[in-house]
This record gives sequence, structure tokens and C-alpha cells, in this order.
Amino acid sequence: MPALLRRSAALCLIAAQPFAAQAAPESVTLEEISVAGEGRGNGSGGAPSNTRKEFGVAAPPGAAALPIEQPVGQIVTAVGREAIANRPATGIGSVLLDSPGVTVRQGNGGRDVVISIRGNNARSTGVTRNMVVLEDGFPVTQADGASRFDLVDPRAYSRIDVFRGPQSALFGNYATGGALAFRTRTGREIDGYEVGVDAGSFGYLSNYFTVGGASGPFEVSLFASDVRGNGYQQHSSYDTQTVNLLASYTPTPDTRFTLKVINNEIDANIPGRSSFDQYRINPFQRGCDTALTAAPGCATFTLGGIPATAAQAGFRRNDRRTIVAGRFEHDIDAQTTWRVQVGFDERNYNQPFYTSAGRGSLPSYNVLTDLTRRGEFLGLPAVGYVALSYSAVDVTASTFNLTAAGGARLGSLVALQDAVQSNLGGRARLELELSPEWKAVAGLSAENATITGRNRNFPVTAESTAYANRRFLNVAPELALVYQPDPTWALRGRVATGYATPSFSSLFVTPLGVPGNNTGLKTQENLGFDLGGDWLPVAGLKLSLTGFYEFFRNEFVSQSPGAGLLNYTFNAPASEHRGIELAATYAFAPGWNGMLAYTFDDQVYTDYVEQLSVRRPIPGPPELPPQFENITRQFNRAGNRIPGVPDHQLLARVGYDVPAGPLAGLGGFAEVVAQGGYYADNSNLLKIPGYAIVNLNVHYSALLPAGYAKRIDLYGEVRNVLDTVYVASANPVANTLNDTVAAIAGRPTATSIYAGAPRTFVAGMKLSF
Repeated sequence: MPALLRRSAALCLIAAQPFAAQAAPESVTLEEISVAGEGRGNGSGGAPSNTRKEFGVAAPPGAAALPIEQPVGQIVTAVGREAIANRPATGIGSVLLDSPGVTVRQGNGGRDVVISIRGNNARSTGVTRNMVVLEDGFPVTQADGASRFDLVDPRAYSRIDVFRGPQSALFGNYATGGALAFRTRTGREIDGYEVGVDAGSFGYLSNYFTVGGASGPFEVSLFASDVRGNGYQQHSSYDTQTVNLLASYTPTPDTRFTLKVINNEIDANIPGRSSFDQYRINPFQRGCDTALTAAPGCATFTLGGIPATAAQAGFRRNDRRTIVAGRFEHDIDAQTTWRVQVGFDERNYNQPFYTSAGRGSLPSYNVLTDLTRRGEFLGLPAVGYVALSYSAVDVTASTFNLTAAGGARLGSLVALQDAVQSNLGGRARLELELSPEWKAVAGLSAENATITGRNRNFPVTAESTAYANRRFLNVAPELALVYQPDPTWALRGRVATGYATPSFSSLFVTPLGVPGNNTGLKTQENLGFDLGGDWLPVAGLKLSLTGFYEFFRNEFVSQSPGAGLLNYTFNAPASEHRGIELAATYAFAPGWNGMLAYTFDDQVYTDYVEQLSVRRPIPGPPELPPQFENITRQFNRAGNRIPGVPDHQLLARVGYDVPAGPLAGLGGFAEVVAQGGYYADNSNLLKIPGYAIVNLNVHYSALLPAGYAKRIDLYGEVRNVLDTVYVASANPVANTLNDTVAAIAGRPTATSIYAGAPRTFVAGMKLSF
């Protein structure tokens, strides 16, 4: 390596962390005694896997580990391959429930889901925000903070790490709730190829293929799938294809190149969201072909003055997502690793559903360079990390009225958006081993975010164009302390901050639910305190308990102002999130395994005054034209629960796998997924009920006699065994004044709800060669 490059890299590191050159022992980080997801915990019988690999490649021994791989003091749950392998993983949501703190909502079409961590995104029903999502170290969260999970097929992954709590010191903008780090299976893990098929209720069919291997300096893994189904609601069929490539080239032991490519296309019909009253009558929106012949409880939408159902108007999504990224890594010496990565990410969408149709192209770019070094600081073993990052998204988007003519036919142009949103920042982190028992962490992130653009409403007038030219400078420190006097238990404390700037789209939707000016939004910030411990009291039992208390300023809250209107976002000046996360696994007898993931989450406004208005007729002589008056009232929401956030979330699983003998490889498990109720409005008058569903699984895995195929996996699952009717997604709705202005109505007639899947059967097989 040229001397100039060595000197430049060394100067960058010295400026961030003044380490001595002496190498420190490798055991400078404390791996959390993680419970949920390290082993299957559901009766698979597989041993927990503690192997931590570098992103994308099998790094040689001695290469500097990145902080994201073994982060000291972070609250991280590793959901392993064992949670996916022996079940028909129809969506990523069911897999992520293995981690406490995670809430899943049904998204808009196909396998789209909205993920939240500690309730920080539970109010959204379309796009995931308030967290950072990575895949093999490459961002899949665009520069506007948006993540979607259409492109995520669980079959492709070996592990998913769930980072809980504010994480901006490590991940930068948008990580107010946490982060998700997906790892695809490497070529060495696959070592051959696999073909599989899953089939089940409501026309579900998934065909997938995986190939991978390593040869000399090259390693490659390729996953492809075709998934389709009719959906359990009327007008909810979908068809999606995914390709996921991870390849690496290691020309020398200290130099690595990694290539990442993802492409996903989805074509999905979108059912109409029902009101709570309609949900109770017709939860799956069946018999809703047209508004004229609709069965009781069908949701209808007024399009051009004509009522229409989702099937009648042809609500749908046709989206494409393409990511191409590359990374260069170089071990400057045995203790120092430098890397540079660049990525291109384009999201194209065509979404004619509800009363409008959105079309857009969002090419996004991201660049990261960082340096990691193991050494000494003040004579103590330490790991230092410093990074610079830049990301930008160039937005061109249009909104049309949707007509009732069918076939998702567009009406007049409503609005055009063109904007650029970018983030430029730096991060530094120091992990310090104070003694064999004590480890400390200090981190800092500073970032400048910029949004420039405009939204033009049509017909165009001087008042109908909203301009945005906003700059946000945010700083996020973090401190953590871990005490582990014994390998069987550890205590950890952490104080950290997070920030999320508004997205361009939230600046251009008014509280009336129409395109316009909402450019006064401020940065969302939170200060979080975590205190917890991990304990292995007896052989086979692992426990993890974390308490958290987070203070938010200007929290983003999104809600619908009415049927078919766009969601708008506002800042709640102050709110508090507090709760408990509990995880446990217990191998209590040969072949038997139990698992528990539980979250209590209490979120309340502490400072928020909401203003509501009503336009009411004024009594007068019938011979005169009708007169109206506008009445406005303010309501103090302090002490009210924040909409959309369930107070309890539980996954409990127990299973058995035959440990030996002729039936070895045969197993099964039963699990309960339960969720508490939550409010759908700020006045806390409309409550969405909680639910509990039961799932049953049976699986069989065996090596095959000498021949072409090496292994066969068979599995089947019945989900929602008791056929419980429950709410899988509810969009928070705005309150309104009633006609007498004497009370606040909870709007049980506002369209908001998707019902969860009824009893569903899915079975599949996989052959490994």
C-alpha cells in the first residue's frame, strides 16, 4: 500500500482517537449474552450459533472487527437462521417477532409489512421510518428515511440483528427507534445449491432457488424467488419476484472487494381499509365487487363524486426497487481496517389506490468511508471507529386523482413534487476495556441534513406552490457501561440519543390530507436510558431483561384526517416512551426447547395541544341561502396515550425435536403471538382490541443416501389455528368536533383497518445439492 495512503489513514484515526500503536488482545468487546434468536428457541434442536462474520466475506483471522458486529453496550438481539429454516417463512414480520421490542403491521399489498422497534414506527401503515435498515452492511434505508420490506425474502438470510433504542451515534439520521441489520447467506454457508417450493391457503405459492460457493479468492451467493398469492381479503392478490446477489473477491489476505445487488418487483392489488364499524361486519371485505351491489360492511371511496369499492376502482401497486453497491476493505495492519463503500438505490412506484394515485422515481446514492482500529488508549485495550458518510435522494413524484371507471384509471393531475434530500455527517466511537470486568463505550454522531424542493398544486397559482429549503444540524452522543464479573451474567447501562429529520413527502401534505404546505416540521429527537442484565442461571436457560425510558422532543406523529385522504405528519412537542423487554430461551430437557419474547411499552404525550375545527350551519330563514360558521377548539392531550402503540407484545414458543434414533430430524412447535390493545386517536376514545393467535408447526430434516441430492427438508404450518378475527393494521385517525361542539368523536367510521389472516395452511419442501 502506498506510504501516502498509510499516513493519511493513520492521521484520520489519530484525529478521532489517539491510540498507541501497541496491539491489544482480541477480546476487547463484550458480546451480549443474547437470548432471543441466537438459537432457534422453537424446538428445532439446532445449537445456537455464536459465529460472527464480517459483512459479505469470511474475513481472515485477526482482521479488525467492525463495531456493528460485536457492539459493546448495545441492546441487540440476533435472530438466527434457525428461526427461518424449518418453517414456511411467508414474510419477515413473523421472523422478527422472535426479538422483544418489535411490532409488525400489515402493509399495503403482498408481503409488505411495517416494522417498528419500541413502538417508534407503529403509527405508520405504509412506509417504515424511525429506524435504519442495512443488508450486508449496505443501507437499504434511503436518504429520506424510508424503508420498505417488499424486497426482503426471509429465505435469503442467515441472521438478522435487531438494535433497540436510539442509535444515531452509530447509524446517524433516522435511527431514533433502532436499526435492523440483515445478513444474507454467504457462498461458504450454502456450498452448493438449493431448490424449494412452499404452497398454502389462498393460492399462496413460493418457488425459490439458492446457489453459493467459494473458489480460491472468489465467493458468491445468489438467491432468487417468485412468490404469488390470491390474498385472504378480496382484491388482494399479488405477484413479486426477488433477486439477491452477494459476491466477494479477496485477492490478498488483507484486501477484500464485495458486490451487492438486489432487485425486486411487486404487482399487487390493494384492498380497501375498512372503518372499525365495517371491520366488525365484514372484516375481509368480501362481496365488495361494486358499490352498487356491495355486501354489508364494504368500504367505499368517493372518486370523482362516485362511490366505488377497491375492486371496482382497481386499487393496486406496481413498484420496483433496484440496489447496486460495492465495498473495498483493506487491513492496513493487523489492528487497522479501512473501507470505502458506495451504493445506488432506485425506488420506482406506481400506486393508484384510495382517492389518489402516486407515481414517482427516487434514485438514491450513498457513500461511506470508515476506519476501525484495535489498540490502546491511555494504556487500556480499546477499539476505535471513525466514519464519514453521505447520502442523497433525488425525488420526482406526481399525484393524480383516481377515477371510479375501473382499471386504476387516472383523473386530473393534482400535484408535482421535485426535491433533493441529503445527509452529510461523521461518526466516532471508542470501546474501552477498563478492566477484565468493566467495559465502557463513548460515541458521537454529527450530521447535516438538507431538503430543497417544491410541491406544485394544480391548477397552478401563486398560493398553490409550496417551497422547501430546510437545513438541520443534529448531534447525537452515546455512553454505555457493561459489568461482567462472570461468564454467566452481566449488567449493562446505556444513555443514548437519536434524531430523525422530516422526509420531503411529509413537508408537502397538509393537516387536511391534501398536497400543500407543511414545511414547518422540526427534527424529531429522543434521549433514551437503558438498564438491563443478562443471566445464565442454570444450564440451558438464558434470560435477558431491559428497562427503557425515552424522552422525545417534537416526535413525528402521522394520522389520517379522514376517509381516503393522505396521512399528514405533525410534531408533538414532548412525549415519553417507557417499558420493559424480556427474552428467554430454555432447553429444559433433551430435544425440548422454549422461548419467550415480551415487551411492555407505555407511550404518552406530556406536552401537546391539538386544535380541531368544525364548519357548522347557522340556523336561519329557509328562504335565505344557508350560512355556516367555523368553530375551533383546543384540547390538551398531555397524559393521553400515543395512538398506534400496543401496550403488550408477546411471543411464546415451545417445541420438541427428536434428538436421536430413527426419527431424528422430526420435530414441531406450538407458539402464541399476542398483542395488547391500542388507541387509534389522540383523544383515546377509539380503541383497537388486542388479540392472541396460536400457530402450530411440524418439520422433518434428513440427510439423503448417497446420490445427487444431499439433504431434504419438509415442513408444514397452521397459522391462526383457532381462526381468530383480529386487526393486523390500523391507521391512526384524526378526531373531529361533533355537530354540537360538545364533545370529541373517536371517528369509528374513518377507514383505517386491515384484518389479520384467518386460519392458514402452508407447507413446503427444500432439496439441497
